[in-house]
Amino acid sequence: MEHSLFFVLCLLFLFLGTCYSLSSAAQERDRIKELPGQPANVGFTQYSGYVTVNQQAGRALFYWFIEAPASRGPQSRPLVLWLNGGPGCSSIAYGAAEEIGPFRINSDGKTLFLNPYSWNNLANVLFLESPAGVGFSYSNTSSDLYTAGDQRTAICSLKYISLKIHIHFLSSGSKGFHNTSIEISILLEKAMRVDSCIPSCHYVPQLSQIIYQRNQGIKNPVINFKGFLVGNAVTDDFHDYIGTFEYWWTRGLISDSTYKLLQVACDYESATHPSSDCIKALTAAKLEGGNINLYSIYTRPCNDASSLQHNLRGHYPWMSRAYDPCSERYSQVYFNLPEVQKAFHANITGIPYPWKTCSDIVGNHWADSPLSMLPIYRELISAGLRIWVFSGDTDAVVPLTATRYSIDALKLPTITNWYPWYDNGKVGGWSQVYEGLTLVIVTGAGHEVPLYRPRLAYILFRSFLENKPMPS
Repeated sequence: MEHSLFFVLCLLFLFLGTCYSLSSAAQERDRIKELPGQPANVGFTQYSGYVTVNQQAGRALFYWFIEAPASRGPQSRPLVLWLNGGPGCSSIAYGAAEEIGPFRINSDGKTLFLNPYSWNNLANVLFLESPAGVGFSYSNTSSDLYTAGDQRTAICSLKYISLKIHIHFLSSGSKGFHNTSIEISILLEKAMRVDSCIPSCHYVPQLSQIIYQRNQGIKNPVINFKGFLVGNAVTDDFHDYIGTFEYWWTRGLISDSTYKLLQVACDYESATHPSSDCIKALTAAKLEGGNINLYSIYTRPCNDASSLQHNLRGHYPWMSRAYDPCSERYSQVYFNLPEVQKAFHANITGIPYPWKTCSDIVGNHWADSPLSMLPIYRELISAGLRIWVFSGDTDAVVPLTATRYSIDALKLPTITNWYPWYDNGKVGGWSQVYEGLTLVIVTGAGHEVPLYRPRLAYILFRSFLENKPMPS
């Protein structure tokens, strides 16, 4: 498909400077001609490849860019950046392959089928594997894998955005830049580890803050940034702890005595190294809950032990990073196929380890993560950015109660009180509009809302892009 979009390279000092277009040969180099096993006549153009964000360290991030279908006019559609947290989990594995991408992987691990509710029907979607060491992203400096953190991840993501994005989306007259994320993390299993692994849904607010601050005082902003959308997101440690334990108790997953013990023994301020009493309480909670899928408590769990790689770890001790429904195995197979990597222009340096959905090294050595995102939310709300927060109501890992407590702590005036929203006459969830922030609950959805309720997630995304309330 021919179109007027082209890649840009911005040579920036403090991320500001002059931009110029790459050659058509460079653009063609990143074009995906066809993915192995994809359906015929998909009707949209794809690109993938690497951008070096630190020349000295040899630090390069891998991306997959999917345009809206030609029939929907990609030139007039906004650009949406999708980031997965974990930290250390792949946006390709989760966001693209399980949630909002155009393809899903069949059980054979070799063929693809179309997702009718792909978000690229409404926008041009960019998936970024970040930081280096996650997925196909790499660094030639091995210490980078042990020193990643929130701050460097946000800065490197901004460098990526500045260095390689279609210029159509950067101009002040374009539809604008949106930024969205679902955090991927899972509950603590039998083996407890108390090293410092911080599940992060911090990437998006932090990146949004940097973009906003860099744009200040610039006559023609480098990035036409409109707002962000996060779902089932770790927001504030104190309120997330309170809300999570309350959810377990009110859903009948734990006993009264364990609920009381959790409230006393698990102190959010020392959560990076939970006490023995906290570990005891969390172990009791796990046993009382039984063999359920904590990411979607009314969905059957995957009982294939060979596919599960659960560890209890770190900052939120009931979470490990890699949400692992059985479908994750299909990604593990597909993205390790040599012909798939060749089609993606991936693994060009011959990384001496297989592609994984999550990096244990990056996740287990996370360097920095603030206790709360609320100060950033306050700053960006004051800036007038569009901020939407959504929550699937069957997620027991970062549940809706945790999200509601965190939002309540912002003490925002209410514009539109709590109301049901609908899809074809059926309740799809509930919503409340605050001054500067919109909260949406999606009924029957787990942690990865678009995986469990793809149509409802699609309606949510469309409302966000149009900046309209959920349909009532």
